[in-house]
Amino acid sequence: MFDHLLRDIRSVVNRDGVQNAIPPLDGALSPNDRLDACTPIGDPLPGLDDVVAAKDGGVYVSMGKKVLRLSGDGLATRTLVAEFEGEAGGLALHPDGRLLVCVAGRGLAALDPQNPDPRWLETADGASFAGLTSVTAAPDGRIFMVEGSIGRAPGEWRHDLMEKRSNGRLIACGAALDSAQVLLTGLPYPYGLAVSADGRQLWLGESWAHRLSRFALEGSGIGPREVVAGNLPGYPARLHPDGHGGFLLGMFARRTHLIEFVLKEDDFREDMLETMPPDYWIAPAFAGGSDCLEPMQIGAVKALGIQKPWAPPRSYGLLVHLDGEGEATDSLHSRAGGRYHGVTGACDTPHGVVIAARGTGRLLLHRGELR
Repeated sequence: MFDHLLRDIRSVVNRDGVQNAIPPLDGALSPNDRLDACTPIGDPLPGLDDVVAAKDGGVYVSMGKKVLRLSGDGLATRTLVAEFEGEAGGLALHPDGRLLVCVAGRGLAALDPQNPDPRWLETADGASFAGLTSVTAAPDGRIFMVEGSIGRAPGEWRHDLMEKRSNGRLIACGAALDSAQVLLTGLPYPYGLAVSADGRQLWLGESWAHRLSRFALEGSGIGPREVVAGNLPGYPARLHPDGHGGFLLGMFARRTHLIEFVLKEDDFREDMLETMPPDYWIAPAFAGGSDCLEPMQIGAVKALGIQKPWAPPRSYGLLVHLDGEGEATDSLHSRAGGRYHGVTGACDTPHGVVIAARGTGRLLLHRGELR
């Protein structure tokens, strides 16, 4: 038993290993407090999930079961665009002007400004959608979307990680939401999806693999996978173009050695799933620190009422700017003791970069440049 435990500890802390190597935050990813310095936009939005820029300078926001449109000076005017029976998630604008919305438990909705009734895509290869996480559209009108986990709603993402599932899928369809086909299956929670600025590549982020990949768009399908970043320090969320050939990548939580260790200890992990509420699992979180029953690890305990910025984080705020080749060039952080954790999406607008910090339901504005 002792040898087994010692082996697991070595595999977790060994940076040169494959499965559990967690790279440090350095270079363009060096920790800072720039996310905490961003300007909050209006009141909190409970259930805030994704943001996408409108062509006229406004912003579409998904929150709970609603999609809002923000416009005006400081994006202060909020207008209800649509309300659904399920949770509204990933957003994208189609080249023809329609707003594409991922709706939990239903599928993909296409909202036409000229038609109040949305058009729906609800199945692919005979399987209905339980939880699409992200959607994007190519310049030729084709639509690509990802489902994080077959048969599981997006709100159950912790279950998916702790059960070590890997059954997400990548789907494509025509502009009319027809001819849907499954391009890839067995994906470890695909969360982010974007088409490159030149329209030739499809970029994909997979949370549980901590991986960013790209595929050449070929005819009606995609080419072989090219892994751009195979060992990210956090769990990648949505991926949106930055308007200059690069991308804005949200990471909704940091990886930690404790979580990697628990994922290896199957007996402990299975007992935890059976006997404890999900909010108290040793697992990533969009936000933390408000409940005395939350799990913590040595170094994360508050001292004199303060949680140190360098403490091992249960939740974290991180937005990464990538260039056209997927190299990190800049980042905004909200560290362990910060305010704005759980970044699930960001988009470039004439006002600046608008960021969705789901942990606190705050929409943030970064006016400076991301290099």
